[in-house]
Amino acid sequence: MAVTRQLSLFLQNEAGSLNKACQVLAQNNINIITLSLADTREYGILRLLVQDQAKAQELLTQAGFVVKDTPVLVVPVADQPGGLAAILAALDKENLNVLYMYAFPSGKDGKALMVFRFEEPEKALTVLENAGF
Repeated sequence: MAVTRQLSLFLQNEAGSLNKACQVLAQNNINIITLSLADTREYGILRLLVQDQAKAQELLTQAGFVVKDTPVLVVPVADQPGGLAAILAALDKENLNVLYMYAFPSGKDGKALMVFRFEEPEKALTVLENAGF
């Protein structure tokens, strides 16, 4: 479990916007570890964890994207019924609100990985570590 940096890109909600961002990364040999895409009527928010966050942020900004760097917490979760519920219960005990989250399988030790966004990621890290996660 660790606090890491996520890139959030604001994309026009039109064909080709997502491809353009992915092409910038591909052409510069930057691997996407995981992503989440959300939309509104006018724009989309592409959230990315990449192998070289600083380089990706620089290249995407140079390509004309609005990019925000945000701390997120990556937490291993038991890939079984109740795995996520146990983590959420520990957070609720400390009144920590999850702003958003998304998941990706790790394929290791029966765990998935959850990416959490909190207002206080360091506090969330401490709470989850103390709860045995």
